[in-house]
Parts: sequence; C-alpha cells; structure tokens
Amino acid sequence: MGKRRLEPQITLTEGSIRVRWADRVVTILPAASQPNTQEPADFVVDMDSILYWDAPNESVEIAVEELQAIMQTIEAEFDKLGLVVEFE
Repeated sequence: MGKRRLEPQITLTEGSIRVRWADRVVTILPAASQPNTQEPADFVVDMDSILYWDAPNESVEIAVEELQAIMQTIEAEFDKLGLVVEFE
C-alpha cells in the first residue's frame, strides 16, 4: 500500500492563518495592505514569510510544491467563506 499524501489543513483566526500538514505547522501573520487599494483584501500574505515550518521543525524549509498546495488551500478556504486573500 502506498503512502497517502495528506493535504494541508487551514485554521483561520482573527490574526493569523495556521496551516497544519502532517506533523508540521506554519503560522502566517498578515502583511500590510498596499496603500490606495480599491478593494483591500481581508488578509494579505507575504510570500517571503512562508519559508520554514514552525518549531520544532523550524530548520525544515517549506518546499515549492508544499507552498503551492498551501496557497491553493488558503485560497479555497477564503473563497468558501466569501473573503479575499492576496499573495505578495
């Protein structure tokens, strides 16, 4: 039997997005919105802040494929809730 690939699980709080994937977690804090934006996003994600997993896995880099899956899962969750997320 092959190893089953788990998908990231997203938890939204008032001040962050928590992503749990298998035994690893990354907490994403909001970045500042761009000034003079017509319709500001509900949450802005600074892509440069999603480089490593939280402790105790802080030395493990988040792979490009994992980052893409995390972004897709975040977008889907925000869409489901009628919220807007922006990635910078």
